[in-house]
Amino acid sequence: MSMLKATAELAKAKGKKRADPSASAVSTSAGGGAAASGSASASADATGAGADAPADKRRKDKVLLLSSRGVTQRMRHLINDLEALLPHVKKDSKLDSKSSLHLINELADLHSCNNALYFEARRHEDLYLWLARTPNGPSVKCHVQNVHTMDELKMTGNCLKGSRGVVVFDGRWDAREEHRLLKEMFSHIFSVPRTSRRLKPFIDHILLFSLLDNRIWFRVFQIIEKDPLNPNAPASSASLSASASASLSGASGKKSGKTGKAGAPVTSLVEIGPRFVLSPIRIFEGSMGGPTVFANEEYVSPAATRASAKRAQGDKYRARKATQQDREDRRKRHRDDVGDDELARARVFA
Repeated sequence: MSMLKATAELAKAKGKKRADPSASAVSTSAGGGAAASGSASASADATGAGADAPADKRRKDKVLLLSSRGVTQRMRHLINDLEALLPHVKKDSKLDSKSSLHLINELADLHSCNNALYFEARRHEDLYLWLARTPNGPSVKCHVQNVHTMDELKMTGNCLKGSRGVVVFDGRWDAREEHRLLKEMFSHIFSVPRTSRRLKPFIDHILLFSLLDNRIWFRVFQIIEKDPLNPNAPASSASLSASASASLSGASGKKSGKTGKAGAPVTSLVEIGPRFVLSPIRIFEGSMGGPTVFANEEYVSPAATRASAKRAQGDKYRARKATQQDREDRRKRHRDDVGDDELARARVFA
């Protein structure tokens, strides 16, 4: 199964489980949470399937969230932040075995989940993220870097717990085939369906996925509105609906301070947190394993990076010791050539 085939299957599953065909201008990516491309515009289906799907067929995506043993305090806080942002997540206890990843498919089946987020900690310092569509795949393994949690950032933004977020992608995700597949997977996992039990009927924040330097940058922003007639008044959090979705078109992944029509509120974005960077390593055909359909050739493991740094330090130490040895040899040759001094203290006071 190629990446294009996997992307088509994800888009087909998304089209068959559309929540409401009469959705607003901000379309619900993967049938649930709203996803936008570029300037928060509606992202079209990859195959166009599901146009004639019945309206009562609603998407019921659920995500299993768990981690391995050995996670640090910062990793645990990141997992808690994601659990607070995604109301359709079911958190499970830590997985004991790091080699039997197929058990995650069974755990997802027991919790009635069709997606999985698995954080794997290595050596108490390296964090990897598995994103899987259970039980048939595909799945992605990423290296998580530059982790900053909500408590650490202390941003001024805030949002209602349990509200839905607009999943936003920049304009670089349609250029390559593996990026389109990753976009579909992020849409399925991070977009909140309307059928979630813990869902609150508000859309007051966005989840931004950006591509830069072959890495995925994740940010969360609050959508706030200010009255242009009274700019000093406290900002109110925006609750988007079909009529208010047009106000989001001017805010695409960064702060917007432009004024709309006369009397219309000014929409802007304030970062909430958390933030992290994902480096895709491999994309597998199956769930939590299987044949490799994409491998990142530019990826260098953190263990190899640390080994290279240690080798550089070792080379520096060896060069310093070699210089010291050359100096001792030079002094010895000088003493042999000159000979002993007749007026040396050892001879005079012998």
